[in-house]
Amino acid sequence: MSARTACIQRDTRETQIEVEVDLDGKGCSELETGLPFLEHMLDQVARHGMLDLRVKATGDLSVDAHHTVEDIGIVLGQAIRQALGDKKAIRRYGHAYVPLDEALSRVVIDFSGRPGLNYEVEYPRARIQDFDVDLVNEFFQGFVNHAMATLHIDGLRGNNAHHIAETVFKAFGRAVRMAVEQDPRETGTPSTKGVL
Repeated sequence: MSARTACIQRDTRETQIEVEVDLDGKGCSELETGLPFLEHMLDQVARHGMLDLRVKATGDLSVDAHHTVEDIGIVLGQAIRQALGDKKAIRRYGHAYVPLDEALSRVVIDFSGRPGLNYEVEYPRARIQDFDVDLVNEFFQGFVNHAMATLHIDGLRGNNAHHIAETVFKAFGRAVRMAVEQDPRETGTPSTKGVL
């Protein structure tokens, strides 16, 4: 088994979340969240990020999906941060453009040790089935706050909400894959500060 793994559990009065990640996986996912659209998106992250991902979540979905989606982002961020360890010899930066028919998104990530999100994505409608598209932003905000990463997400074009969201998550997976990849030429931490 890869040493770059983590399993994180978060229990609150609103949600119970467990996330297990292997950064050197084969793109497999095991997802149980009660939110089919989010599971479809997380499957894209695993497949295109070539990481193994297991997410088990229960939450107050009778209220709405906000707490569950945000907390999954939080725990995924914590898990990837832990799996990266000291970040020695990683590429650190990753980027990807991903199209899907008429939609195109760009994602750029830096595992900088500083949380920051710039999210510029417009959707032509507020919901995809019963999933509120505002929650995509909440997911990524939770992620960056706990992965301690800088993340820029730009929806460049598209008129189908599902396609737009899918390009965002696929590009996120691809960017993470590039950034966490180990660089055979890097012998230390990829920062002039010596620490990330």
